[in-house]
Amino acid sequence: MAIQTINPTTNKVVKSFDEMTVTAVDNAVANAAIAFDEWKQTDYQTRAQLLYTVAGLLRAKKKELAKMITLEMGKLLSHAEGEIKLSAEIFDYYVKNAESFLADKMLNPVHGKAFIRYSPIGVLLGVQPWNFPFYQVARFAAPNIMIGNTVLIKHASNVPQCAIAIEKIFIEAGAQIGLYTNLLVSGQRATELVADKRIRGISLTGSETAGASVASEAGKHIKKSVLELGGSDAFIILEDADIDKAVEWAVVGRINNNGQCCVASKRFIAVESIADSFLEKFKAKMAELVVGDPMDDTTNLGPLCSEAAAVNIADQVKRAVNGGAKIVLGGKRVDREGAYMEATILTNILPENPVFYEEFFGPVALFFQVKDEAEAIALANNSPFGLGGSVFTKDIERGKRIANQIDTGMVFINHPTWTQADLPFGGTKNSGYGREMAEFGLDEFVNKKLIRISELSDPF
Repeated sequence: MAIQTINPTTNKVVKSFDEMTVTAVDNAVANAAIAFDEWKQTDYQTRAQLLYTVAGLLRAKKKELAKMITLEMGKLLSHAEGEIKLSAEIFDYYVKNAESFLADKMLNPVHGKAFIRYSPIGVLLGVQPWNFPFYQVARFAAPNIMIGNTVLIKHASNVPQCAIAIEKIFIEAGAQIGLYTNLLVSGQRATELVADKRIRGISLTGSETAGASVASEAGKHIKKSVLELGGSDAFIILEDADIDKAVEWAVVGRINNNGQCCVASKRFIAVESIADSFLEKFKAKMAELVVGDPMDDTTNLGPLCSEAAAVNIADQVKRAVNGGAKIVLGGKRVDREGAYMEATILTNILPENPVFYEEFFGPVALFFQVKDEAEAIALANNSPFGLGGSVFTKDIERGKRIANQIDTGMVFINHPTWTQADLPFGGTKNSGYGREMAEFGLDEFVNKKLIRISELSDPF
């Protein structure tokens, strides 16, 4: 895949970039290893000051960086500004909390004294996606740099200007060469890098195919990996839910980031007593969405990230219909320049439909009617994915009981699956493994070293 900025609003190439040479990449890895030997010896205050400066630069450059996001992958401009704000908050979170989270943990062994000391493991490779080009990097880089690791970033090939901008921010903040390095390389070359002995851990957010490839290489070379892959989040609406509020959140959950979000609400499951009412109101709200230029504040639904993505989801809808699904709303490409797809609702999707177990990465909602709570849970779990999910009910205890039965890494009650700095993020099943964000984001690429102390007279 060419490394290019292609504006999805027009499908026109804005700028192209050359891949790094083999020598340049080798030098980058060498610099990261050298930087690690120095960075691991710094104290938390030094590390915190760097990240604090990075957060400040993100806020100062918010408008220009947001426009860059929108240009490269089509996110609504207001949402792009929100992404920059969230990214700065993530850096701030680890500035404030990492030292206490990483403090020695005292143990109480039967013999002697002991504690766990946290230490960095080395150079890490982060393979990052295009859909949140700053936030995804922040949640990987911030905790690991605070641990004392150094990071190499292979960003998505369609957001090269965002990738370069992040590296420039670190340099402007005073980061030494090799602490944070952007690699302009293909996905295949990034996978090959996993074998490099100087790289000690790999984190990937992306497709199942890419995740399987990277995890296979990591396992072959005995390296820790974290994977955050696809999702097909269920959005359960029970008979006692506030239907109007559920509809409002359903639209947000499905259309956030133009529908291109791993934790977007994708399968809407309503019990039969309120299913018709929910669907009628959901359809009406989705129909009101204004499709347009993502730079325009009046736009509610922008383009997908690329023409290929738009073609793919339109084909999914066609295959769904051929398999027996019914179109309640939309179903077609928007008749305008750019990578646009109509807001779409599909019903009558049965397990034998070839799309039943697929992820729809765009503004397409799948609607299901079930008999009761038990059927809702069973349908929510009938998916190869296990990232997030939602339950809408006025009975919070009931919501918690249902959440406990849903096989995902995250369940939100009366809210679509969401993200914030102080909440762990990650899934199970084909959605991957490991966690990012919150205190858990510090646990993946760290050596939890046991130090045990005995008196010389201790016979044990």
